[in-house]
Amino acid sequence: MNVFSQLKQSAIDYRQVEGLTHAFYRYPARFSPEFARSAIQLFSKPGDLVIDPFMGGGTTILEAFVSGRRAYGCDINSLAVFIAKVKTTPLSNGAIDNVTAWAKMVADCMSFRAPTSDLELILNDVRAKNLSIPSARALKKAVAIALNLLDDLATSPERDFARCVILKTSQWAFDNRKQSTPLSEFRERIVGNAHEMAQELKEYSRLYRREKLRLRDRTLVQCDAADIHKCGAFVGDKAAMVVTSPPYPGIHMLYHRWQVDGRRESPAPYWITDSLDGHGASYYTFTGRNRDDFGEYFDKVVKTMASVRKCLKNGGHVVQMVAFADPERHLKQYLRSMNEAGYEEVKETYHRIRRVVPNRKWHANFKGKTAAAREVVLVHRAV
Repeated sequence: MNVFSQLKQSAIDYRQVEGLTHAFYRYPARFSPEFARSAIQLFSKPGDLVIDPFMGGGTTILEAFVSGRRAYGCDINSLAVFIAKVKTTPLSNGAIDNVTAWAKMVADCMSFRAPTSDLELILNDVRAKNLSIPSARALKKAVAIALNLLDDLATSPERDFARCVILKTSQWAFDNRKQSTPLSEFRERIVGNAHEMAQELKEYSRLYRREKLRLRDRTLVQCDAADIHKCGAFVGDKAAMVVTSPPYPGIHMLYHRWQVDGRRESPAPYWITDSLDGHGASYYTFTGRNRDDFGEYFDKVVKTMASVRKCLKNGGHVVQMVAFADPERHLKQYLRSMNEAGYEEVKETYHRIRRVVPNRKWHANFKGKTAAAREVVLVHRAV
């Protein structure tokens, strides 16, 4: 099997995202760990530096790190940085067990009748917008109770892990649900998630210790990818490759909001993770959701990928998974932008890899709400 056959097999892997800490959060537009792992193994070697300038939930970072590469991830979204940090930070078994015991205690404390006097600083109507509707009100209070009890955990890594448990449970309870979630189910789920995530983090932590990994070989930064070349990490230390999934032209995706009770958007993930927000959708996706002129989008592709090029060795590979609302037109424009930014497509030995992704939550400007999308894998070389 040649290099590109292996990459294709991993790209069309439709198994549920699992293994290590990959299932800690369902980040939009994530690709499979198998795809990231395959690309990293095919185009880099242990000790090399691997970059993801749009790291999202940190799939590339985690797979590069556990494969013995040095990993550098950046994202403009503070939520992405939080998630990637928790997913790649090992804890002792004792610390992990502290969080599972804490989750059980928290679940027992969750009651709609609990007094609100201790929660006034946490029950923020702006940061928890649209969670005050009748179907969500009890769960909003349950989340506030959990956040209020975080200080019962002794260390910051334990508290971050606990926040991620709350985050995952709340995403299940609120985001894109057709029916409201009973408080009793929420209590059961937060305990169940804590135990499942504990086992996954213990597996990752064992691997971390066995392979003698070092956190200093994993760098996570919140910044615009167009500024990645300004980071001191790349002075005299160019990357061997990039594995990433950039924003998609013409396809609206909610990287920064949950949809509650139909289409009501809530910034609740930032409330739960104590991360900074305050920007509209276009800040995270290059352009707004209602634009028909994509000139600004492709200008940003050139600027961003030119910045990435400055961090990449000559001949280094860029493996991307991208989708287009208008594939016939936008793919050609995207390839021209990549050429302008300093790359050539590697196409001598492979046909572009395409895959259908079912049940992806997004909106296409031209087609309205869609149930699936076609993605294409592009392989480029820095010139």
